[in-house]
Amino acid sequence: MKKMDNTATGSWTPDNNPTSSTMKNSCHPNLKMFLAALSFAYFAKALSGSYMKSTITQLERRFDIPSYLIGIIDGSFEIGNLLVIAFVSYFGAKLHRPKIIAVGCILMSFGTFLIAMPHFINGRYKIETSVGASVNSTNNLSPCPESSPESTRTGDRPSIMLSRGCEQESSVSMWIYVFLGNVLRGIGETPVQPLGISYIDDYAQSENAAFYIGCVQTISVIGPVFGYLLGSLCAKIYVDIGYVDMETVTITPGDARWVGAWWLGYLIAGTITLMSAVPFWFLPKSLPMPVDKHDTSCTPEQTRFIKDSPTMEHKFRPEEPANLHQMTKEFVPTVKSLLGNPVYIIYLCVTIIQFNSLIGMVTYKPKYIEQHYGQSASKANFLMGMINIPAVALGMFSGGVVMKKYKLGIMGAAKFAFGTSLLGYFLSIFFLAMGCENSKVAGITVSYTGVEGLSYQEPSLFSDCNSGCLCSRREWDPVCGENGITYVSPCLAGCASSTGSGRNTVFDNCRCIALASTQPGNLTATLGQCPHRDNCDKIFPYFLALSVLSSFIISLGGTPGFMLLVRCIKPELKSLALGIHTLATRTLAGIPAPIYFGAIIDTTCLKWGYKTCGGRGACRIYNTSAYRIVYLGLTLGLRTVSFFLCISGFALLKRHIKREEKYAMTNGSAELESLRKEENNSIHCEQFILASDCNPDRETCL
Repeated sequence: MKKMDNTATGSWTPDNNPTSSTMKNSCHPNLKMFLAALSFAYFAKALSGSYMKSTITQLERRFDIPSYLIGIIDGSFEIGNLLVIAFVSYFGAKLHRPKIIAVGCILMSFGTFLIAMPHFINGRYKIETSVGASVNSTNNLSPCPESSPESTRTGDRPSIMLSRGCEQESSVSMWIYVFLGNVLRGIGETPVQPLGISYIDDYAQSENAAFYIGCVQTISVIGPVFGYLLGSLCAKIYVDIGYVDMETVTITPGDARWVGAWWLGYLIAGTITLMSAVPFWFLPKSLPMPVDKHDTSCTPEQTRFIKDSPTMEHKFRPEEPANLHQMTKEFVPTVKSLLGNPVYIIYLCVTIIQFNSLIGMVTYKPKYIEQHYGQSASKANFLMGMINIPAVALGMFSGGVVMKKYKLGIMGAAKFAFGTSLLGYFLSIFFLAMGCENSKVAGITVSYTGVEGLSYQEPSLFSDCNSGCLCSRREWDPVCGENGITYVSPCLAGCASSTGSGRNTVFDNCRCIALASTQPGNLTATLGQCPHRDNCDKIFPYFLALSVLSSFIISLGGTPGFMLLVRCIKPELKSLALGIHTLATRTLAGIPAPIYFGAIIDTTCLKWGYKTCGGRGACRIYNTSAYRIVYLGLTLGLRTVSFFLCISGFALLKRHIKREEKYAMTNGSAELESLRKEENNSIHCEQFILASDCNPDRETCL
């Protein structure tokens, strides 16, 4: 028989033994390019995804929305992913995979740009402040305008923000654009992993495929680190930088009204994602098939490549089209067989509950650091990127090393995953003891006389000391009095006058400050909340250390837990099992967890902001103790439920292992003989191709 062209087939000829040193010891140049491109795409999608997490509080404040709406926005990525995952998984493998991935990257970039669009169409960010209109004068207007008998009866005055710009507010809520952009990101991300990993698995040597996939996954871990660092950088920059005079901005990055340049990071992430699409356009649909893949692992693309060879096409007849009716008849029994596996069902329930706890905790952890420990959004994101994410990556890698070193079986992997999760759970309980007291805010957490334990009611914002002022209970323009108590606004602090400008404004003759102070004379207040107490600053480093340790220990069980899923399922059911697992965790954890975590966190809000045209906006201050209890309590409560399911899972797993061992003893000799026959049948490449057990519809299980 005539030899095939070496350049097209990787130096393989059908009439000699497949021992090409080129194929065995080197990687095809196009495969190297694909590996680099896929690694860059993984980095880009991880970067934009983690940056979205880092901008949660910025988006809340910019669009004046509560946490549960942020949860809906965050879950919209999973919604977009689920819309097309079945279509992409089935049809994508039959089309030009590199170009499908390129289209996905372009959609991701467009979605990321769409998220940033509201900044350019929504006008400038307006801060509700008492000094914004007269910051350039040394003698400002009185923060305590006198009230008339009519206004005294109403007990409130119109909000400063309500009187201007309301008619210009868009009829479409700007957060809708963020929602749609994140959905588009989810749609674009869908083909990257399944098609990219399957492409590597198809065209790489068997002994190298796992290493290549591991490299790609490792690169993807770096993405969240840079995503949170980018979030930290952008959170330091004021949202309208370049459009406003920063001397007129009266708030600091630690203020509850501060909004960083959230849009800038999305432009950067979108550009990087768009760049990642370029290399895929220059990659071929298929590559030369490695020698060791000519067996049962051949894919439709590989089979078609060999068939298209001019010297071989007469040896093959076209494949018969798949019988859709037969496939449908086989699908239902296959699903029944899978769902009839009690070990798989228990595993599925446990991971869904664990994922609910994990996703809810990670989504709102930067916000928890901000609200509970008084850190800025920039610092919270920096700590997540530099401390927590590397600890998780190291834990997952170490878990894989432990499995390989000690050769853990199914039961060993289950015990290891359960043990690390349980140890991390007990460590996490100590977070409940690392709490800070509520900030002292007059009329919210303490009375105007300084007595703590006040239950929040809006009428309590008014007192005799500010009864002569026409104040609004809706404003949030905090000032820090000399007595260490924060007041909601200079007006509610009873301040009669002010001096200075911008951030240097000082409010004088504040009657409410004098009421709660033992010092006589003219008591003043400065802009911003009073800083957190020293004892809270001392607790924060211990919180970080425990957070890193618990994250590392919990992530140790990630790899063994995944291998447990792969090993407890019949080989022919692995693809379906992994698909249902992915679908279930995204539908029942990735989408709902951020929403109900955000809704429960909203219940601990003590003071809501208000939108320009009225209506509740973003929360300004939370009940710190209640926030800690509901956030950590919900996280730990979900994991507690999962541990009870694990106990029954161990009993079922032991029964499953005994049944498999019994089956292996009775059928071992037959299987060994079958393996020997397969080995004999794999001597010549032509026999590989013509073998009847070649499955062209194999899917990659990862």
